[in-house]
Amino acid sequence: MHETQALPQQSPLANAARTLVPYVVAVLAAFAAVGILLALMGFDVLQAYSTILFTSFRTPNGFVQTLIKWVPLVLQAFAFTIPLAAGKFNIGGEGQMIVGGIGAAAVGILFFDLPLPLLLPLVLLAGMIFGALWVLGPAWLLFRFGINEILTTVLMNFVAFQLIDFVATQIWPDPVAGHPTTVPIGVGGELPLLLSRPPLHSGILIAILVSVLVYLYTDHTSAGYELIATGANPRASRVFGISVRQMFFTSLLLGGAIAGLAGAIEVAGVHGRLIEGFHSNFLLLGIIIGLIAKGNNAAVPFVALFIAILEVGASAMQRTMAIPGEMVFIVEALILIFVLLTDVVRRR
Repeated sequence: MHETQALPQQSPLANAARTLVPYVVAVLAAFAAVGILLALMGFDVLQAYSTILFTSFRTPNGFVQTLIKWVPLVLQAFAFTIPLAAGKFNIGGEGQMIVGGIGAAAVGILFFDLPLPLLLPLVLLAGMIFGALWVLGPAWLLFRFGINEILTTVLMNFVAFQLIDFVATQIWPDPVAGHPTTVPIGVGGELPLLLSRPPLHSGILIAILVSVLVYLYTDHTSAGYELIATGANPRASRVFGISVRQMFFTSLLLGGAIAGLAGAIEVAGVHGRLIEGFHSNFLLLGIIIGLIAKGNNAAVPFVALFIAILEVGASAMQRTMAIPGEMVFIVEALILIFVLLTDVVRRR
């Protein structure tokens, strides 16, 4: 008779170190690679990195700007990671954010005189509904015919670009603005401020609440377990009675609703109106955040905060040192590549 030997168990500290070390190595390697490039271009590398990493913490304004940037980033990342848990790729978060912003602006303009307790919930709800409706077509095509969601969600982005231009220039244009912009929404539709100087809107509380709810849903509910099981092995999931196509459909709709909420918060909290171009780069950064976090929804808010710090630092670096802000995109891309490489090395 063979004796059963207990497997050695690692301490929580060892597990945390095992998780964090690849990220630290990836970040250091990415900064080292870009540092060489900056040095070859004749820039002061240490000053550039100091500007990137510490701008968010030097002044209250820098910290608030980082938090404001964090809100759409974390929501766009969830719009990507929730479908990813089911094995699907939502590449249409940008379009869903735009249409969510259009829905929020439409409600805020049409019901301009409603008081805050009525108008604000309607504005946020409209953003979520419009975002979900925008992904409904690709979700249905996937559910009914198995059409690849990557292609359909990407194409919907291009339709959304034209739609926001039409709304901002033809439906509710602001004639005195020097940029395609709608007229303002009602005051009751604007998110209350947590700080007045510098202004920090309460959308950050909504983003924190969404982060908690997404984590609880995907990690602590049977529906979330079915979602993850579907992504891990659709064939086995069918055997155990999980409706795989239903999981695909639901995950895309949830992603669209959260992306739409991001658009509504930008309208109600940042701009007070719909502005063409307000969605700039949030989709790409959301995907990078989701991939760096490896789809772990508990890690997404922290990775999003790190990316927000880099983004705010990049703007400061561009202003003060004339270094192209695209250098930070290179850092973010290299971090992602090195994180993926550490996985390959660890498997060997």
